[in-house]
Amino acid sequence: MKVAVIGLGYVGTVTAACLAANGHDVWGVDVDAAKVAEIGLGRSPVAEPGLNAIVAQAVADGTLHATTSCPEALDRADISLICVGTPSTRNGATDLSHIRHAVDDIATSLRTGLAPDSGRHALVVRSTVPPGTVEDIVTPALAAGLAGTGVSAGVAMCPEFLREGSGVTDFYAPPFIIAGTADTHVSNALIELFRFLDKPVQIVDLRTAEALKYACNAFHATKVSFANELSRLFRLLGADSRQVMSLFCQDDVLNISPSYLRPGFAFGGSCLPKDLRSLLHIARVSGVEMPLLAGTLSTNEIVISDLVDRVIAADVRTVALLGLSFKSATDDLRESPNVEVAERLIGKGFDIRIYDQVVNPARLVGTNRRYVDAKLPHLGRLLASRPDEALAGADLAIVSAGDPAVIDALLTAQPRHMLDLNGRLGPQIEGLPGYEGLAW
Repeated sequence: MKVAVIGLGYVGTVTAACLAANGHDVWGVDVDAAKVAEIGLGRSPVAEPGLNAIVAQAVADGTLHATTSCPEALDRADISLICVGTPSTRNGATDLSHIRHAVDDIATSLRTGLAPDSGRHALVVRSTVPPGTVEDIVTPALAAGLAGTGVSAGVAMCPEFLREGSGVTDFYAPPFIIAGTADTHVSNALIELFRFLDKPVQIVDLRTAEALKYACNAFHATKVSFANELSRLFRLLGADSRQVMSLFCQDDVLNISPSYLRPGFAFGGSCLPKDLRSLLHIARVSGVEMPLLAGTLSTNEIVISDLVDRVIAADVRTVALLGLSFKSATDDLRESPNVEVAERLIGKGFDIRIYDQVVNPARLVGTNRRYVDAKLPHLGRLLASRPDEALAGADLAIVSAGDPAVIDALLTAQPRHMLDLNGRLGPQIEGLPGYEGLAW
């Protein structure tokens, strides 16, 4: 199949590369010429384990292309996958402007270009959107754009379930493949598209497919804050919250995921905060109260504030922040709680040194670049190339990264104070005199 992937962020790049690696003729489209150029050179524009090799091979094989021209990508394309960002507006609603632009571009390209060999195009939304978006916005816009042309196209919602840092693995082993559509041609196109995966495509209605992603992300966000809320109390009572939650997770009957049920630092990234805000906005405008989810954002903020307060109470001036992105093995800084901590401490006059194994300011692009420019405009000056450089002269270390280089540097430097944000640094680190767990 010829596939057009609109948007070359994390979801778009992983999707495009993996589809191309399995024989599809994939054309990635993005307004950011830097991202397009990276793929043209056989490199991934985003940091994701294993993705560079897949992109390089697919480009060499001639199955993966990138362009800033939507008509070029849509020429004779059987299916288009919209993978653009859907960020939050200032009041928490979902900004669908990128979705609208993508649909308009697709309609214009189909109207002026060559029809797919099948005679019918399938437009599929992969971005997270509120229930009703495809039915109320995408479908009418597509119909209006194609009116009077004789071009035929159907729509679907096919949410992605890719975690940054394990996106490639998740693509090849998804929990399920969901297609929300009433169009048989589109459902058959998706079944053909994902035939190489060992999972059936489950066909549901549009709003179910849209709501599923919100349900998953809201639950994941709630699990993180639930564990942290309990751990703040357990630490004061002298109980090791890690052991409590480890036992708690042995009950896997009621859909509990140990991956999220660990006491640690705040949740962040480009999905959980945004989608939780969007879901709460939908509830507000619908007159429905959701106090638990509203409280989840408050609890997450308390986790960040508590950490900053503990640094202030330690009576130190120089702080090493080991780990900056919201999650290891990724360079995504959007809504990273570590970035928030760095910004607040700098604002309070602390001398901050930062080390992150993956983050490279020269490689940050798009929304990721704009976010860090707004939050930490002098990131390049603050970053150390090695963890021992960040720790040199530091009175306190805030540790969320746990790679071997960080462990070795901590054992050597032994800072006077250390705050462990993830609880997985090992017994050697926990035995150091200045060690403190965030919530244990």
